[in-house]
Amino acid sequence: MMRFVILFGFSFMFFMLHYTGDINKYINMKYAYLSISAVVIMGLLSIFEFVRVSRQQIAEEKKQAAAAAGHVHDKECCHEVHDHDHAHHHDHGHSHGNDTKLKRFIGYFILFVPIFTGLFLPAYALDSSFVKAKGFSFPSFEENIQNNPGAHQFLKPDSSVFYRKDDYVNVKNKELAQFINRPEVILTDADYLKGMEVIYNTPEAFMGKTIGFDGFAYKGQQVDGNHYFVFRFGFIHCVADSGVFGMLVEFPKNTQIKDDDWVHVSGKLTWELYQPFKQTIPVLKVTDWKTIETPKDPYVYRSN
Repeated sequence: MMRFVILFGFSFMFFMLHYTGDINKYINMKYAYLSISAVVIMGLLSIFEFVRVSRQQIAEEKKQAAAAAGHVHDKECCHEVHDHDHAHHHDHGHSHGNDTKLKRFIGYFILFVPIFTGLFLPAYALDSSFVKAKGFSFPSFEENIQNNPGAHQFLKPDSSVFYRKDDYVNVKNKELAQFINRPEVILTDADYLKGMEVIYNTPEAFMGKTIGFDGFAYKGQQVDGNHYFVFRFGFIHCVADSGVFGMLVEFPKNTQIKDDDWVHVSGKLTWELYQPFKQTIPVLKVTDWKTIETPKDPYVYRSN
């Protein structure tokens, strides 16, 4: 019966994540069909397990009823022989029984933890506190995350880890062609990660062009003056390869923005030496900006 409870628990947990909309805090919704498939498969398995256990219980009840009706004498004879043999092996069997029960309990407990957390703990959207806790780094333009594909990415999206080297060159060229001829590059939620990666891969192609995007501000202790980072949290596939993506933005003098304030910025792309990274990085010099409401879905996703 515990198998039924676990299978049904996982199926119900994934169903509730879809029903409440919290599933998008864990995966790129492009792959939602996988979790929907999990709901169906585990739901069917739980039904199968329930039927199997129910049949076993019915069979056991029939067996006990038959024994009580007319086979007591035969069972007593067999029981005497069994008792003699059981007495000889009692201690050994008891020890292994305890070990098995303990291992089974630990296994069930480990499986119940994600079910409990998924159903009863709220799924919070990430904010600047995640950046403060983790810090962030900016790899040079020649580097990528091939050596540590499980690491969270920061500032610069990098999908090269999911391709062979030659294939990624073709992907870069194809995606660059989608943006290079635009008179203005105003990134939407749908193309934010792709566009940001294109800009970082070939920043020289966009120097002097108007770039615009939405994000939350983060100043922290990383920058001074009129500079703020403007970020979006994004998923390439799921939360395991998520990151905080955006760029350093130079606002007009005396601009006052708090961490986690959402803004729309647009301006010209330039270069600046950013000392904490010890390298020159693309910086958006703002010509127009405004505060905006926090989006209903604060995350962005890699669409392809």
